[in-house]
Amino acid sequence: MYLLSVNDLGVYLGLFASAFGAASLLPLQSEVLLVALLLDRNQAVWALLTVASFGNVLGSMLNWLLGRSLERYRERRWFPATPTRLEQAQRFYVRTGYWSLLLSWMPIIGDPLTLVAGVLREPLWRFVLLVALAKSGRYLVLAALTPGALS
Repeated sequence: MYLLSVNDLGVYLGLFASAFGAASLLPLQSEVLLVALLLDRNQAVWALLTVASFGNVLGSMLNWLLGRSLERYRERRWFPATPTRLEQAQRFYVRTGYWSLLLSWMPIIGDPLTLVAGVLREPLWRFVLLVALAKSGRYLVLAALTPGALS
């Protein structure tokens, strides 16, 4: 049995922030922190996996929300993508379909996929389901590969 201390709260908040930031368009990583915490064995594995997954999915939902509102600014000079690049990303998503969200855990392509899903108005329920499967699955595999984490 694990009791939640002030130190534990800081650990969980730090892991949540790391996972949330890693899922946003910021160039952050959360895997190293999660593996370090798993190796430390001071917190419950299920709690670490839950917090990391929840933070990562919420960060992806932020991308989806940004995508939903971003397209209205596509004609502005400061818009981060040219109309051609945005159309290419949209064509890729349309061609591969919503199943491509199962790749949302991958570095480099995962975060833009979640943004494009918002631009293309992917239904939130399906977005959350597929992204949660992908992100949680990635963390579960990391835990399985971390010596002693699941034993």
